[in-house]
Amino acid sequence: MEAWSLSTLLVIFGGGIAGAAFGALWAIILCGIFVMAGCIVVMAGGSDFMLLQVGLGPIFGPHVGGFASGIVAACYAVGISKNHPTGAAKDILSPLVDTSWDVLAVGGIAALAGHILLQIFVKIPIINQFDCIALSVVATNMLGRLLFLGEMPWGKMESIRQHTLLGTSKYALSWAGWQSPPKRMIVLSLGLGTLSAAMAYGFKQQLDPMAAKGVISAAGAFVVPLIIGWAIAIINLIALMLGTGSLQKVPIWHCQAILAALAVLLTGSLVVGVIAGVLASLLQELVARMFYNHGTSHIDPPATAIAIGTLILNILFKPQFLNLMGYFK
Repeated sequence: MEAWSLSTLLVIFGGGIAGAAFGALWAIILCGIFVMAGCIVVMAGGSDFMLLQVGLGPIFGPHVGGFASGIVAACYAVGISKNHPTGAAKDILSPLVDTSWDVLAVGGIAALAGHILLQIFVKIPIINQFDCIALSVVATNMLGRLLFLGEMPWGKMESIRQHTLLGTSKYALSWAGWQSPPKRMIVLSLGLGTLSAAMAYGFKQQLDPMAAKGVISAAGAFVVPLIIGWAIAIINLIALMLGTGSLQKVPIWHCQAILAALAVLLTGSLVVGVIAGVLASLLQELVARMFYNHGTSHIDPPATAIAIGTLILNILFKPQFLNLMGYFK
């Protein structure tokens, strides 16, 4: 799809309205389902349209209707229209369909903003070494908090003064307290990082020959091993969406999944992939404490860590930078 065509912009606006109506969490679950469907189509030798244009692109990617629009609309519903279903901008589970037309329209505008930011980010040297989809998500999350709640990215100063910036009040403030204790988090990420790294390693071996023969696109052959663990982790959040109490306490691991997979694709090493998955969880916890815990709205810790972690891995391993991948050949 042409990035600046009227048709593309209309699709983005409509997807943003839909994402706000669904609510951010259900929207990203639908996005994960679209991505998984796209992966299956590519693995079967088909087109990469569902993967790259629907699940990760302008139709319903995370940076447009597939997540970010719901977060910004929730900020607006709390700070401006005062009709959020629960009154909490951090609530990304509640659909916003029964708020008002202007909340839904803000979702569409937020999706357009996410798309515009992505087009800018990918053109800027060094910035384009971040995961620019994730970076766009983070940017719109922060803009929604600032514009509609009057709050800076780090959150409320009174909370920071009371608990310190990195304090969690024994995990009472934590974004996902059930997996935040360090020993538990490291062991969990060791397992989940290994799972995603193994899938990336295996799918790359299967898809590279198909791309070489022209059966599938080179983009599809790269993106499927990178993203399939992420998609599984996102679909796993159905339990968080629909469960209650302890049933909601499922691992949130799409950050570990994508960074472990990227490390494998850059180095060819399963060991490096597993290490990256573990370090990703530590980075995710750090950015949650910096940008989520003290705020009144959702700035997504996985997206923030994915954006930063991708930059770090690219700088370490790409040939045009430090080229440490040479040590793993």
